[in-house]
Formats: sequence, structure tokens, C-alpha cells
Amino acid sequence: MPEYLAPGVYVEETSFRAKSIEGVGTSTTAFVGAARKGPYRTDQDAQEVPELLTSFGDFERIYGGISDLALTGTDPATNYLAHAVRAFFNEGGSRLYVSRAVGADAAAAAGDVTPGGTADDEAVRFVARFPGSLGNGRVVVREVLAPVALPAMQNAPAGTLLVTGSGGTTAYHLKVGSEWHPATDPAAAAESAATLAGDTPRIVTLLAVAVDADGENLSFEGMGFDRTHPAWVGHLMSATPARRADHLQNMFAIGVGGNVSALELRNALFAGAAANAAGELERSFALAGGGDGAAPAAADYALALGELASLEDVSIVAAPGASAYADAQAVNNLLISHAEARRAYRIAVLDLPPAQIPGQARTLRGLIDSRYAAVYYPWVVVPNPLARPGREDIPRELALPPSGFVCGIYARNDIERGVWKAPANEVVRGALRFELDINFAQQEMLNPIGVNCLRYLSGRGFRVWGARLASSDPEWKYVSVRRYFSYLESSIDRGTQWAVFEPNGERLWANVRQTISDFLYNEWRNGALLGTKTEEAYFVRCDRSTMTQNDLDNGRLVCLIGVAVIKPAEFVIFRIGQKTADASA
Repeated sequence: MPEYLAPGVYVEETSFRAKSIEGVGTSTTAFVGAARKGPYRTDQDAQEVPELLTSFGDFERIYGGISDLALTGTDPATNYLAHAVRAFFNEGGSRLYVSRAVGADAAAAAGDVTPGGTADDEAVRFVARFPGSLGNGRVVVREVLAPVALPAMQNAPAGTLLVTGSGGTTAYHLKVGSEWHPATDPAAAAESAATLAGDTPRIVTLLAVAVDADGENLSFEGMGFDRTHPAWVGHLMSATPARRADHLQNMFAIGVGGNVSALELRNALFAGAAANAAGELERSFALAGGGDGAAPAAADYALALGELASLEDVSIVAAPGASAYADAQAVNNLLISHAEARRAYRIAVLDLPPAQIPGQARTLRGLIDSRYAAVYYPWVVVPNPLARPGREDIPRELALPPSGFVCGIYARNDIERGVWKAPANEVVRGALRFELDINFAQQEMLNPIGVNCLRYLSGRGFRVWGARLASSDPEWKYVSVRRYFSYLESSIDRGTQWAVFEPNGERLWANVRQTISDFLYNEWRNGALLGTKTEEAYFVRCDRSTMTQNDLDNGRLVCLIGVAVIKPAEFVIFRIGQKTADASA
């Protein structure tokens, strides 16, 4: 309570209503898998956090395109993660995190500028910042000479490199503090700026164009050669950029030894370089040795999933393509454990391996039992975006894991209807067909055990035709029930944090009851709860009947909430019989 010590009028703000709960988002998804480039988590670097993507273009900039991976010991491997991201956004998804899993023996490309064997503190080299074959590109450097007058020379920043003269009589000068010194010996006596201005002075900067193996390029302009320059090449092309955007997108970096001076760096970069059409020296450095490594193992996926633990807005997790690798079952177990973690509020969308017949699918489903996971089968066949006319070596169609499509359908369903509506009987927009045409009898075998089938229905297209969890618990049968309860739990969790450490008495209990009742009333009005009136749809109890004196003594507030959740009409039954006409009728 405020203190009133001096006579006067006191105007204060107060609240006469209960706090409100805002429903959390339910369509934010996270994928883990192998990618062609991009940041990833290692045992030594536990701070890497995935970036939120809102389009496939974001994925291409950070993690590379959809070209095949070059995994060790295999033929060119389909880039399942990239195709799944593309399918997710095509199916209606809008928010996605990607966590890269990198297999053993993955290597980053590199290219020496100074001769091999040079001591580290004297060496200069270009390196790819991330492992992967995409780093086997090149860096093109160009010496840019800009004529400069005396006022501009005086205003040039420290670390600027200047060249005077022409032909074979050129000399290089370095600005140290506010004075110009010979670049060959920066500690020598200063040179007169006015004298230098009369000898055709030109400021020397570096232009670098980094080109990856796919031909995508990124330019760095106006870079300086000296460490004191505000745009030093070692800062702009750093292996550990300070800016988040640079960390995500800069593919290449330069390593400059500690004893390399500005002039030595310039000479190393342009040793033996030829002049281009504009008369500027230009040289290209090829990078090699980059590799995608082996297919990610369970331990690699565990690291990638660890990146997602701190992201509170994720509600769906999947590992598209992991089912095609040797550790498929172990990865599924990791996804389930991740979704079942305390206060995770997530569901795992699981794939079965490709080319499975229904009997095999039933056996594989028997290895899973979780009320936080859903299994989808079979794989989806789509047009191959990499196919080109006349290239018969490139298949025209691809079989892709269904999880990427299904996660996008989850998001689309949440936006168009609501998380309480089962994400089934929804069209798979990108499908040409399914890997196996599941018939009614086969689904009669698979549906009761929780394998959600993707089916072609004549006249209705390609649809998700199942909405069950991979659970043996009859109370947790449907995907919509699991996801809706996660939504309620997460919303109430985040929306009632204000109650912690409040005085645990009747006033707090009434406030908590009203807060949650108002939230559930809105859910009932939106059609998420069963019942013709609120008493049938939900109840909220928070009083002495839900708490003992021991609870109060130990600081516990116990609120009991019951909701009549709507379940999907999975079996729509019409009973029709003959009726005999009579006179009264």
C-alpha cells in the first residue's frame, strides 16, 4: 500500500477485472535434418539457436537449395530437409525453425592464399564457415583504386592504404592515426599529405565476391587491408561475425595471420594477378575439400534437437528424411522424448521408411507408443524440381517423406479452422500420387493401430485420411485432442505467471478462477468444447476443496480444470431401413 503522509489529493490506478489469457500459437514447426550449409550445434558450441524462417527463400539463403547432398558412401542423396521445407510452405505453413544435423566426417572447404607450409601467424587463407560440399566454390578478389584529393586524404579513416605514382614507380602508404607513413615501414617518419596529393594518389580498397558451388554469390565492397581500418577485410569476412545476419548468410571467411601487415596482405592477395578490362588487378582463389560427410546418426540428431529446447513457440517437431537413414528408429525415439519433455507442449510427426508395404508399416508402428506422436504413411511422390529436358539421369519424380506435407497441413488447419479440429480429410496439395495406393481393406488394418494413411480418393483427390496418435492409451486416441490439450496447457501456463508469489488466499483463488473461466468461455464460443451451455463444456475449481492446509503451508495453489473436448467424427454412420407406407402416413 502507498503511504499517505502529507495532506493532499492522491490519484491512483487500479484494476477491477481479472487478468486475461491469450491463446498461444499452435502452428510454429521445427524440422531437424541434413542441409547443404548453414550454422549447426556442436558439443563445443551449445549457444547456436535456429533462426525463424517464413518462406522457402529464407531457407535457401541460410541452409542452401534443394540440390542433392553428397553423403559419404552413397549415391547423390535426396535433400529431404529442403524438399520438406518447400512442401511445408506450399501446404500452408508460415513459421518454421530448422536445426541442421551434420554427420561424421563433414568438412569445411578451404583455399590457401599464401604458399602451403607458411607459418600460421604469416599465413592468409579463405575458408568456408560451415562444413559441406557447397563450400567448394571460389573467392574472386579485385583491387579497387579510387583517385583522391587532399581533403579526402585528410578525412580518410586510420588504416587506409594509399598508392601514389604510376607504372613501375608506385609506392604504398598507410594512414596511422592522422598521418601517412610508408606502408613498408609504418613506424618510419610521417610523409607530407600535400606532397602525396601531388603524385596521383589513389585509395586502395578490396572487393571480394564469394561464389559457392551452386554459383550463388555474395559481394563485399570497400574493405580495408589494415586491422585498424573500420572496414577491415578480417572483420567483414570474419569466421565469427558480430552481426546475426552475417553469421547466418556469410558462406566464406578469411583468415589473416597475426603478423601479416596491410601491404603484405595486399601483395599476397594479388601476387601474379592479371589486370581486368578496367585495369584493376583481379585474382580468383578456389576452395576445395568441403564435404557433407556421412548420413547424420542419432547422436547428430540429438544435438540438433538440443537447439530447439529453448524455443517456447514451437508446437510441432519432425525430422523429414531421417527414416531413410540407418538410425531411423533411434531418431523417432529422440523426437518422442523431445515432445514428451516437461512443459514442451509439442507433438512429434513421424515418418516410416520409404518403400514399406502395409505389413511392414504395422510392424514398425509396433515399435512406437506415445501420446505425443503421430505416424503418417506412405511417402508422397512429387515432380522433381531439379529435372531438366534432355537430362535422363535426373529422375522426373521424387518420393518424399510425408511429415513435411503433414506439418504444413497442421498449420493450414489451425489457421482455417482451429487446433481443435482434426487435421485430416485435408488435401495434400503437392502430391502427384502416393508411393503406395492404400485401399480400404489395408486402412482397416492400419487405422486402429494408429498409422495415419495418405490416400487417393476418387473424385476427391489426395488426402490425409487419418487423425490418430501412435498411442495405446484409449484416452489419448486423436491428434486433435493431444494438440488442443497442449494448446490449453501452454496458454494457461504462460497466461497465469502473474499469480506466482501472490498472497495465496481467497482473493487470488477467485481471480485465478475468473481468469481461466473467461479463457475457456471464449474457447466454448469458438466451438472447441462440447456442450450446449458452459456448465456442460467446462468447470474451474480453485478453493479449499482443491487445497489442503498442507498445500497452503507449502506454497501450493491447486486449480482443478475440466474440459469437454470435442473429438472428430471418425466414423460417420447412417442407419437406413425400409418403411412401410400406411394410410395415416
